[in-house]
Amino acid sequence: MINALEVYRSLPRYVAARAVGGRLPGLLAGPIAPLRLVHREPPRATGDGWVRVRPRIAGICGSDLATLSGHTSLYFTPLVSMPFVPGHEIVGETLDEAPGLPAGSRVVLDPVLACAARGLDLCPSCAAGNRNRCDRITVGHVSPGLQTGFCTDTGGGWSGQLVAHVSQLHAIPDDLPDERAVLVEPLACAVHAARRADVASGDNVLVVGAGAVGLFLTLALRELTPATRITVVAKHRRQAELAQQFGATDVVAPAEVVGGVRRSTRALRLEPERGSAYLLGGVDVAIDAVGSPAAIDTALRTTRAGGRVLLAGVPAAGIDLTPAWFRELSVQGAYASAGDAFETAMALAATAPLGGLLGGSYPLSRWREALDHAHDAGRLGTVKVAFDLRSAA
Repeated sequence: MINALEVYRSLPRYVAARAVGGRLPGLLAGPIAPLRLVHREPPRATGDGWVRVRPRIAGICGSDLATLSGHTSLYFTPLVSMPFVPGHEIVGETLDEAPGLPAGSRVVLDPVLACAARGLDLCPSCAAGNRNRCDRITVGHVSPGLQTGFCTDTGGGWSGQLVAHVSQLHAIPDDLPDERAVLVEPLACAVHAARRADVASGDNVLVVGAGAVGLFLTLALRELTPATRITVVAKHRRQAELAQQFGATDVVAPAEVVGGVRRSTRALRLEPERGSAYLLGGVDVAIDAVGSPAAIDTALRTTRAGGRVLLAGVPAAGIDLTPAWFRELSVQGAYASAGDAFETAMALAATAPLGGLLGGSYPLSRWREALDHAHDAGRLGTVKVAFDLRSAA
């Protein structure tokens, strides 16, 4: 038997979390979130290539918090199976031998449950190395689930044990500590997003948001693209400091972003009778790293005509797409990772200035404190909060 945090189906709690979670996030670690600590049988490894994995550290992602607060889109309902154990940013230890991975190997997990994991012939996307675009994440011998951490059969990182397919596992170098390795999965997503942004030499880029997603994107943009100027929108002082450390050219507060971009790009600022100001001109590429209506609106309103807007955060409802129509913007998404993003992220994790980014780690027994910390991470100056499964204390 193992301890696990489990998300379960509860319409009253979903409605309550959606109604008050944004205003009183502390309640999401208390009476209203559809989350409970259970003592359960560990998931079973079934099919070729599946192994048991004991989590060592598992991060708390913004998508996990959005799930608990009821702010993820109903679009996702057929792409998960309940009850499920959250946690997809995982450093673990294999309990079984797999090709190229002896038992006891330290690994990070690519959480996407694509064709290979489901025992299926590869779809065109998987065959091209784009497992994040797999069309078969609801079929095969595994329950529906776009990722580990949203699938009832696999378990997730917020537990004492899960199962994973060998195609998902990446060995961790001996000299990379767990505290850095747990950042590899979100770094891989940032690497993929930076590549999707298709930044050209001389481009001005805006990153809206300086939480973990925005900071890792800033790092990936600076390391992997020829961006001339990277402006980052940061709400809190510590976020602004880290954005500069990771390569931002300019850092602006949310209230100053239109003016800051206007000055750096010599754009024309317009003030509608109602609503927010916007620019004629602006950045070449804007990347939303938050997913909120306000963040996406900022990206849309500060991008030049014909420019690109990349959605790297999980989008919320209520977006005004008028700028995308009027300014003929190319709007695209960046989901999970693809190709060699994990290998690139592993190298970045070893060399980038990531010390201290894991600002809080908790045993499962203190899950309420962990979620409270994660919900308030930006204000507290924390980038990443995680569960530490190396101790049962």
